[in-house]
Amino acid sequence: MGNELKIGVLISGSGSNLQSIMDACAKGTINGRVVCVISNKADAFGLERARKAGIPALHLDHRAYTGREAYDEALVATLREFDVDLVVLAGFMRIITSVLLDAFPMRVMNIHPALLPAFPGLHAQRQALEYGAKVAGCTVHFVDCGTDTGPIIIQAAVPILAGDTEESLCARIQKEEHRIYPEAVRLFSEGLLQVDGRVVTVSA
Repeated sequence: MGNELKIGVLISGSGSNLQSIMDACAKGTINGRVVCVISNKADAFGLERARKAGIPALHLDHRAYTGREAYDEALVATLREFDVDLVVLAGFMRIITSVLLDAFPMRVMNIHPALLPAFPGLHAQRQALEYGAKVAGCTVHFVDCGTDTGPIIIQAAVPILAGDTEESLCARIQKEEHRIYPEAVRLFSEGLLQVDGRVVTVSA
């Protein structure tokens, strides 16, 4: 993409991955900028991060809508107001429906704190520890209608150490999240990601 990528970020919490993407945009690593941040929770700290950066920070309460599809219709309308090219889910604790995915085909990204397809869904770090896995990590993927089943863009592995808790493993994984999520957005911003079925390749 020759033009600057317009990124819309959906959050529900602290927004640490949002911050890593905003920082990469500010440094010029990503040929783009975050044009809006939307949260389903009014007290999400990520909204404050956006405000401090001068980015429109919007609260869209899912409880005000009749169902998931109606809520996603409102999300799509808001994202289109900002002419968003790429939708980034950064700790957005909502199930995405086809309403949003059809509006932004292969233009919705998510990061999951596991090496997919292992340990999808909630509490991935806890799942890995309880299973006795020796390696954990994180995955950036395009979103489809399944639960963490979309085509994989980038993964990073971290060891599971003796005595690890859910919190210590989460902290180790999060460092990698902050590295690979901006990288995935950068590749997209430069038009370097090619999707063929389930396989995502990076073109030269």
